[in-house]
Amino acid sequence: MIIAVASGKGGTGKTTVATSLAASVAERESGDQGKLLFLDCDVEEPNAALFLKPELDSCQEVGILIPEVDLAKCTYCGRCAEVCVWHAIAVVGEKVLVFPELCHGCGSCTLNCPEDAIYEVLNVMGTLESGPAGPIDFAHGTMDVGQAMSVPIISQLKKKHLSAQDGRVAILDAQPGTSCPVVETMRDVDFVLMVTEPTPFGLHDLRLAVQVARDELGLPVGVVVNRDGIGDEGVEAYCAEEEIPILMRIPLDRQIAEAIAEGRLLVEAMPEYRGAFQDLYGQIAQLVAERKGSG
Repeated sequence: MIIAVASGKGGTGKTTVATSLAASVAERESGDQGKLLFLDCDVEEPNAALFLKPELDSCQEVGILIPEVDLAKCTYCGRCAEVCVWHAIAVVGEKVLVFPELCHGCGSCTLNCPEDAIYEVLNVMGTLESGPAGPIDFAHGTMDVGQAMSVPIISQLKKKHLSAQDGRVAILDAQPGTSCPVVETMRDVDFVLMVTEPTPFGLHDLRLAVQVARDELGLPVGVVVNRDGIGDEGVEAYCAEEEIPILMRIPLDRQIAEAIAEGRLLVEAMPEYRGAFQDLYGQIAQLVAERKGSG
């Protein structure tokens, strides 16, 4: 089962929930076959490693293949520029200009070149790192400074680790918001756990996130209300109206805030929450099973 932990806005406690959920579920699972997989897909600002403290023993450069032109073969016909919908390649007189920051690596220019004058080279956009974090198999991606697109890094992170998942539980910590990187993280998961706060801002962004996950991608969603007790009843009313289950509530608690500031897991600072997170996983598993059974 693959669970994406997401939030419509930053600062709701998404990584706090994702890491403590992973630690609690991994504690309950035993043996190599049950080892949990955790992917930090927030490649622009990955921070789950600060809490799970993995021993990163593998590193790989990743990116997309971009065109390079063999000018000895090129006739400057302009066919490559015609087929590029991203305008990442242009032919000006007897010059061919390639703009890597616009290229999406689709390969159309290479396939359509009548002279076979275009070949592809790797444009490095970031790195993938992985290693054990106790009973958790951990991996994250990091986007290089100055890069514009994080989706290729997320897709390669998922492809590398989820392709050999073998039925294990996988928890994906998504980027906040509702942009393309979030959609790529949610794609093909079994459940999306939304972390929100009971404020007007939290409600506004929760609506957008639910629209993407449930209405656009057709995924089941559930909600964790963090900092419960502040704000208003807007989130409660919205979830009731939309029949979205609130699976867990975490109160506003100074002890939790201090633990997070120190880089400690919530369930390390307050072990009594381990059972609550294990119950949360149980509820998610039941909802996924019910959905598959009715499908």
